[in-house]
Amino acid sequence: MNLNKNSFSISRLMGFDAEASELQEIKTELVRKSMHFLIALSPSMASLNRPLTAAILMVGTLFYAVMETLRLSGIEVPLVSSLTSMASRPRDRERFVLGPVTLGLGALLALLLYPSPAASIGIYALAFGDGFASLIGKTFGKHRPDFMLGKSIEGSLACFGAVFVTAYGVSRSFKVAFIAAITATLVEALPLRDYDNLALPISVGFVVQMFIL
Repeated sequence: MNLNKNSFSISRLMGFDAEASELQEIKTELVRKSMHFLIALSPSMASLNRPLTAAILMVGTLFYAVMETLRLSGIEVPLVSSLTSMASRPRDRERFVLGPVTLGLGALLALLLYPSPAASIGIYALAFGDGFASLIGKTFGKHRPDFMLGKSIEGSLACFGAVFVTAYGVSRSFKVAFIAAITATLVEALPLRDYDNLALPISVGFVVQMFIL
């Protein structure tokens, strides 16, 4: 009888641990994706002053890289180190957290490579397509077929929907919105980890600029 009780208690504890771990993972993803959503301010800022916006992205990315290097050296930087720790995934705990660097570079490259409509659509794909794909995938993703390499169908649908809406808002074209959304969904589904922050705005901006607009 005691053995059964002990087994039940262990099972409950394991269940609580798994639930707590899942909640922590969702919390971490919320912090990470809030940074993605903030990068969506770049097109509006660029419409007012494109060179200044590019300079802010460069300086911000460099500043973060320096602060993260200091953190890995054992020098805790107030606020920056705390945010980095909150946003870091388990695989990044003792490593340089690369996501904010590729995020800033992705938006910067979109601004430098493409004119306003294509750059804006590419950056919105990065901000909202990747952002909602991760949040929905982590929270509601139940269907993960082998060919998607760990990504969920729910997350991919969220990516498609977010990019379609934002691309249509910029272009007022269903064709532009559809092709931008398809491109973003395919790229986001690839196992690129933090490098999807570079691939998404560059690929979506390229497709929009070269084949549509």
